[in-house]
Formats: sequence, structure tokens, C-alpha cells
Amino acid sequence: MSFTVSLRTASPRTASPRKASLRAASLRTAALPAAVAAALLLPAAPAQAAVAASVTATVETAPVSHSGDAADDPAIWAHPSDPAKSVVVATDKKGALEVYDMAGARIQRIDGDHGNNVDLRGDIVVSADDEAAGGSLHVYRIDPATRKLKLLKDVPTEVTAHGLCLYTSPSSGKLYAFPNSTSGRVEQWELAVSGDTVKATSVRLWDAGSAVEGCYADDSTGKLYLGEEDVGVWTYGAEPSSGTARTKFDSVGSGGHLTADVEGITAAGNRIYVSSQGSNDFTVYDRASRAYLGRFAVANGTAADDCEDTDGIDASAANLGPAFPQGVFVCQDGSNGAPGTSGNQNFKYVPLQRITANFA
Repeated sequence: MSFTVSLRTASPRTASPRKASLRAASLRTAALPAAVAAALLLPAAPAQAAVAASVTATVETAPVSHSGDAADDPAIWAHPSDPAKSVVVATDKKGALEVYDMAGARIQRIDGDHGNNVDLRGDIVVSADDEAAGGSLHVYRIDPATRKLKLLKDVPTEVTAHGLCLYTSPSSGKLYAFPNSTSGRVEQWELAVSGDTVKATSVRLWDAGSAVEGCYADDSTGKLYLGEEDVGVWTYGAEPSSGTARTKFDSVGSGGHLTADVEGITAAGNRIYVSSQGSNDFTVYDRASRAYLGRFAVANGTAADDCEDTDGIDASAANLGPAFPQGVFVCQDGSNGAPGTSGNQNFKYVPLQRITANFA
């Protein structure tokens, strides 16, 4: 059974610049010979080594309700007492936030949330909505009994909130959100949640350069991983006093292992994962040493099709029930086909051990 909360009427949304440029290129080449047109539309060859591993998903979610470039980013919530009741919260950026169970069935749809990215810590879920006037964070609480979200507060942001990750400081225990923008602007908000009351305070604002979106804040190391889409991944300090000093983690093109656009970033267990949208695969790094370990693709399987043109990803090494006792990797699929459901975009679930077995 689905449950709907209405926030506001959905408004039209344009596709990502990369997808828009591909469509424009398609129109320009329409009159050319088929072989020439096809060659012009092919993405640039990745500079890194070929994919070393291929895995398949065992579960896929119900498709999002909107067509086109709609699904974007997932966040995995582990139920505190019953792993089988864990859920995936995911965005339909054309107008909804959705909650799926571990079999991929929709539990809840919140209309009017144009969240592009979503993240969570404990029972607090936050989406970054760049359709709201000036940008906004929507702060929710998830109820373990119903596994449904309750809206607590809308927080207007200075940046046009496009990407997002959350961070719990290991030193202070405070919760922070990092909304960021395709303009390159990044903001850090402190979110003090008491019951259903949220006090939000902007504590840092800086410019990372060109378009950013994917980010991951590591609660164990205090590092913020930020993806500059056409450049690579940078690490910053995640504390509000850390300033703007940064270190290159990996790069796009020659000398690096990433293919633009750099999109989702996440970590689980002792591994960090980054989505290379342009090559339809994912890079893997050691979480402690940050060494590059290799790459993998999510291919067509018997239960679900592949993940391609991926935006957001998430991973968890927690026990998430009988289907995912060693954790799960979730990827957004930009082209949802058979087997399984087909049509509008959706999200694929891969048992985490299928990936980690390749990067021991």
C-alpha cells in the first residue's frame, strides 16, 4: 500500500547538462549517414583501464512516476531492530521523494519534493531541492514502526541545493548537511534536531570551482569527499572550522581513474565507491589508504537489467535482512529495461558481497 503526502505541485524540470548536450548532438547529426552519426554520438573513450569486474542486481525498485531524467539519488536506512524492514529512500527529482522496501516495492511517495539528492543519519532524512525558491533542504524523520517519513522543516539555502551529503561529527556529535550547486558553491549547515523541532544554522560557505554534486562525508575520519563533475574528487575537512584547503583524491581523464561526469560517492565497510557516469561503471578505493583498487559495472542479470548513465549511489555493509545479510550497493539506472520492470527510471540493489569479492 502506498502513502502520499502532498507538499506542492510539481513543476517542469530540465535534464542534466550532459544529457541535454547528447540530445542536441543527436539532432545535429540526424541528417548525417548512420555510421558517421553514431560515431559522433559515442562518448569519449575512458582514459583508465577497462572494467575488471561485472556484477548483477538481484532486486530493482518500482519505476519512479515521472518519465525522462527523473530518478537520481538513493539513501539506505537500516532498521534499528529488524534488518528485513530496512528501506531505501530515493529521489524522483521531477516531483517526489520515495521510500522502497528491500524487495523494491514502494512504501511511501511524498509528492512535491523535488529533491535531487538525499542522505540520512539515524532516523533523520534530508533532501536537497533545487526547484524550491533559491534552494531548500527538506528535513524528515523516519518512523521505525511505519517506515514512513514525516516532514519536520524546510530550510532555505544560500546555494541552489542540488547535491547533498550529511555528516555527524565524531568530536562534537553535531549533525551537518552539505548542500551544493552546479555553480560550484558548497554550503555547510548545522542541523540541531530535538523531537520534531529543527534549528538550522549556516556555518560555512565556499566555492569549489565548477559544477559539483556527488559528495560523501565520512563520520569516522572527518573527511568530506566532493565530486567536481568534469575534474575529479576532492577531499576537504568536514568540520565547520576546516576552511577550504583540499586534496585531490582522484581525477577525470589522463592520470586518473574517473570518467565525467563524476556523480555519486559513497562508502561501506573498508571501501569507497564513485560513479563514473560517462563510462557506466564504478571505481573502488581502500577507505583507509585511499588507494585505487579497480572498477566494476552492474550488468544485465536474470532478475534486473544493468545500471547505466548512473547519477546517485549508496552502499551499506550492515545486515539488511535475508536478501542482503552482508549489505547492499544501490545504483540509479538511467535507462530501465527488461528483465524486471521497464520504462521509467528506477534503482537497482546489488548484494554487497558480489562487489567486495572482486576487491579483497
